[in-house]
Amino acid sequence: MTFSVVARCAETGAFGVAISSSSPAVAARCSYAQAGIGAVASQNVTDPTLGPATLRAMAEGKTATNAVEHVRDGHAFMEYRQLLAVDKHGGTAIHSGPNSLGIWTQAQSTDVACGGNLLDNLDVPEAMVEAFVGSAGSLGDRLVLTLKAGLDAGGEAGPVHSAGLKLVDTVAWPVADLRIDWSDDCPIEGLEALWQRYKPQMDDYVLRALDPSRAPSYGVAGDEN
Repeated sequence: MTFSVVARCAETGAFGVAISSSSPAVAARCSYAQAGIGAVASQNVTDPTLGPATLRAMAEGKTATNAVEHVRDGHAFMEYRQLLAVDKHGGTAIHSGPNSLGIWTQAQSTDVACGGNLLDNLDVPEAMVEAFVGSAGSLGDRLVLTLKAGLDAGGEAGPVHSAGLKLVDTVAWPVADLRIDWSDDCPIEGLEALWQRYKPQMDDYVLRALDPSRAPSYGVAGDEN
């Protein structure tokens, strides 16, 4: 019920996940990223322990491939799961269990891995990888573009209702964690609009945490600084 992309920016070392589904609040259950370590999407009959376990394995020094193998071999019911990972060197790995739902498949390249289940067709993840590899600009822009490419290639077999974008960079917390948890309109279009609103302020929110004396105001009621 999901299609997703995990990716690394080769220029900055930032990581991100973009994901969409017919299920509600997919990003809350399926997106994981840690600065300096990697990014993971855990989907299809979701087990929320798999994302943190994969990140821990990569933090211990395992490559994405070895981390996914480690998690696959150490957890039950992996025949029902899809797990996508990218590591700090741009290595990627994907596990798709044979009991993944509907039409399911995957595609990957250096710095990017895409996969999905209950898809409209088998070409969706490859179209997403091609879109990411052929794109430029900020990682957030590229991930939104990649998610849109998946939708344009067919996306899910039915309408999607939720979407999310998570980015990590050099600080310990996500610099962006944007979600459309449910929409009867296109949640990917909603996510793109939310990202365009958030992107100009993203670095300033980081500055507010690190040094509020230098952080700008946004003119909200009661804020005169």
